[in-house]
Amino acid sequence: MSASQMKATFESLGKALGRLEEALGQPVENPLAVDATIQRFEFTIELFWKALKRCLEFEGIDASTPRGALQQAYQAGWLEDESRWLQMLRDRNETSHTYDEAKARKIYERIRANQPALRAAYEFLRQRFATGI
Repeated sequence: MSASQMKATFESLGKALGRLEEALGQPVENPLAVDATIQRFEFTIELFWKALKRCLEFEGIDASTPRGALQQAYQAGWLEDESRWLQMLRDRNETSHTYDEAKARKIYERIRANQPALRAAYEFLRQRFATGI
């Protein structure tokens, strides 16, 4: 992967994460805020696993699926709490295929709780792979 591709990967992921955090800043009483948060979360998780895949490839590690990328990144010490990340992946899968308001609220609360882990992992990876690019 070229330096420009790696830089673009982290720029896209950073923007998506920022937009997710923007949605989380909206009043939870507004159902559109919940829906927007979930939509932005789906997009962020998609970009996250693809960024992990590219970083793993850079290190010579093959991970062709979202689950595999998360597991390999955890084993490499890049992510904390593997079960948290796998739950985020399950949440993304559930919200992208069905809509149940009660389930959406529960997932919204998990997204809110997981935002610091998303931000920390992004900052770690950006420092490791995109600094100086």
